[in-house]
Amino acid sequence: MSSHPPGPKGLPFVGNTHQYARDPFRFMDACGQAYGDIVGFELAGRPTYMLTHPREIEQVLVAGEADYGKPVFGDDAVQELLGNGLLLSEGEFWREQRQRAQPAFHPGRIVDLADDMVAHATEMVDSWADGEVIDIRQEMAEVTVKIIVDAMFGTSIDDETTSEVQAALEPLGARFEPDAVRFLTPQWVPTGENRQFRDAIATLEGVLDDLVAERRGTEREGEDLLSIMLRAQAAGEIGDEVLRDELMTMLLAGHDTTALTLTYTTYLLDANPEEKTRFQAELDEVLGGEAPTASAVREFAFTDRVLNEAMRLYPPVYTMFRQPKRDVTLAGYDVAEGSLLMLPQWVVHRSDRWYDSPQAFDPDRWLLDRARERPTYSYFPFGGGPRICIGKQFSLLEAKLILGVLGQEYDFERVGSGELDLRPSLTMHPADPVEMRLSSR
Repeated sequence: MSSHPPGPKGLPFVGNTHQYARDPFRFMDACGQAYGDIVGFELAGRPTYMLTHPREIEQVLVAGEADYGKPVFGDDAVQELLGNGLLLSEGEFWREQRQRAQPAFHPGRIVDLADDMVAHATEMVDSWADGEVIDIRQEMAEVTVKIIVDAMFGTSIDDETTSEVQAALEPLGARFEPDAVRFLTPQWVPTGENRQFRDAIATLEGVLDDLVAERRGTEREGEDLLSIMLRAQAAGEIGDEVLRDELMTMLLAGHDTTALTLTYTTYLLDANPEEKTRFQAELDEVLGGEAPTASAVREFAFTDRVLNEAMRLYPPVYTMFRQPKRDVTLAGYDVAEGSLLMLPQWVVHRSDRWYDSPQAFDPDRWLLDRARERPTYSYFPFGGGPRICIGKQFSLLEAKLILGVLGQEYDFERVGSGELDLRPSLTMHPADPVEMRLSSR
């Protein structure tokens, strides 16, 4: 056996960076189809290994989790944005922060948040009109921002501030789109993109400062994340920087993936009318015209499968990165400490090794008798192991409640045709507005 796994040839100095940056989805697809369980190439000057078998993915995320950490990239823009929040922190510090944040995501508390989630969704739907055309991604992003601020910061933001947050997300997203030139440009160079990126961070930090100032002194009894963090700060357990990093992480990660899941779900339902009819029939049967509740959505068997299938075909987090803390063996190959590992949901979720007709939208592939035939880590939209997304249950409940409100009031039909063009950043976004025409039901 070769000492290095097979993979695409690269160029001197840049390796395969230009190929990945041109179209990450096509590059990952091609590598997944052409090579085996592990693909070797060079990305941003680092030896990189893409893992495409659930066996190795489980080894990295679960069985050998202690041997792998979050990678440190030469471009520290992610660190500048999220700091040492839950998404990026490591070791004992991460464990302390995760334990501290856990009460805010306790299952009982999440259930108690359902009525507020429904209220926000209802306010959104009530602002629409029969025949109106909306950008469903924008609408979902705005409502999920309001929900995360309410649920995790214990306060609210007005429409003007919500728009301010959304406007700041555009330069942030652009900054993390793969770009071969940027890989070679130091972060300190004052390019227009870097200035816009830092201005956007300053805008979001200003919003967070206002929220903290509003809540400071009122956090004594609250179980929301901001109350927990303010009590920890008052006790001298954390400082201003940790507070900022955790709030920034929650503001961004806490709404973006759910908004994207809802965007792709409505797009897929519209593209598959028979499945949309089944979805609407389930809402009518379970809810009977009433507002959804946490107990009612437990009966959303088909809607649950629809969400699973949407996150399979369009995982908002389309690839994860790790790096070995020591020399390891993966898929029979030696992988050196500090190498870059890619765990691509985009490739694994769409592989015909694990899914029949993988490009098809088939919610019933999540029926128990079919789902149990697949390896566990053939599907991992929320990651896995100890670092599985802390907000998984929050996000799933939120998505079902919003779909329940939206789907009862309106039918939706996409304006335009063809598959979505996708924009890679920290998460996978539609490249263009996803316009839907609303029809009252």
